[in-house]
This record gives sequence, structure tokens and C-alpha cells, in this order.
Amino acid sequence: MRKKRKLSQHGFSLIELIVVLTIVGILSAVALSKYINIQSQARTAKAQAIYGTIRTAASLAKASCMVDIAGVSQTPTCTSTAGTVNMDGTSVTMVNQYPDASLVGIIAATQLNPTTDNLSITAGNPITIDVSGGTVPNCRVSYTAAVVGSAPTFSLTTSGC
Repeated sequence: MRKKRKLSQHGFSLIELIVVLTIVGILSAVALSKYINIQSQARTAKAQAIYGTIRTAASLAKASCMVDIAGVSQTPTCTSTAGTVNMDGTSVTMVNQYPDASLVGIIAATQLNPTTDNLSITAGNPITIDVSGGTVPNCRVSYTAAVVGSAPTFSLTTSGC
């Protein structure tokens, strides 16, 4: 008499594989949404940092211009309506005692670099700075040059970061 030998089976059944794949899919969907949200938060933080940088650079340039106007500087280059100021070795074009809304004005004062900082800068008045990866124009910082008798205006939009 021959004895039938039972073959032992190895591996997982199809049902077990489907359950595991379903669990992995659910976990990756949750992780992906968290990852996407983190990117949005990072772009928002970057836009807020640029906003603060522009406000600070405008104030520092104004202070430097005030020193020139007061006659304290050895070689004044800023007047009440135009001129330049030197900020860390960079000449910044001024208008009405604040940086101009240009690449040689507020962008030079902040030392932003579109390539290395991953930004899109559009010249004009206002000059706009868009954070790459955000939805244009909803992840943007804007700077409008000062007019006679008033300070420049700044705006921050983060709804599309």
C-alpha cells in the first residue's frame, strides 16, 4: 500500500494578501495627506518669513536714509525723495526715504535670490514675490513703494500655499 504524502503549503493565501494590501493602502493615504499638508505649511512659513524680511529691510533702509538726511553720515547718498543707501555693501535704490519697488530697491535690500530661494519675482509697483509650489497669486508677498508722506505698503497672501 502506498501512503499518500500530504504536501505542505507555504506562503499566504489570496485573502491574506488582499487584507495586507488594503491596510498598506489606507496607511499610505493617511501619510500622504499629512505629507501634502506639511508642504503647504512650509510654503506658508516661507511666505511669512519673506514678509517679515521685507518689512525689516524697509525699516533698516529708512533708518539709514534718515541718518543721511540728518547730515550725520560722512558721505550722504539719500535724499527725502530719491538716492541710495548702502546695506551690507549693496547699493539700494530709494524713493521717498524707503526702498523702491524694484530689483535694485527692496529686493537688493532683502538680498533675496529668485534662483536659490526658489521664488518667482515680478517687477513693477507693486513688486510681487511668489513662493514656488504655491498657487499663483495665492502664495504671494507684495511690496508697493512709498509715496510722498506715507510708508510703503506690504501684503501677504497665503490662502494658496
